Amino acid sequence: MKIVSSQDWRDAIRFDAPVLVADVVPGEATRCVACGTDGPLYERTELWAVKHRHPKHHDGFVRFYCEAHKPAAPPPPPVAPVTAARTRAAAAPRAERRSASPRPTLITDRPTRTMCPDCFVEVSVGGDCGMCGAQVV
Repeated sequence: MKIVSSQDWRDAIRFDAPVLVADVVPGEATRCVACGTDGPLYERTELWAVKHRHPKHHDGFVRFYCEAHKPAAPPPPPVAPVTAARTRAAAAPRAERRSASPRPTLITDRPTRTMCPDCFVEVSVGGDCGMCGAQVV
């Protein structure tokens, strides 16, 4: 059985990127989470939805913010330039690993193992079947 989370409108939002609430989910006017329950009602065209990360729930959680409380979008991650020396250094260990790895053993090269004729399980080195206790030669 495979357990999956349900599909809903929150899955379409990227993490930490403000999105206009009217573009994501329709509905009535609501409040900004930072303004609190005493704050004014805002139309969905004036609110921003931000999906935050959660330490125990991989889907995160979504909060609505007014323009005054909208968090800034995070900067894109820096891209490190790749130099020729770095690529050669990274490729060298891979080549060594390939040459040092043993070749796989073919099934025909493996020794045959003794099997119990009654249980069809592999017998121990002493010749005793672990299932029925029969002595197999």
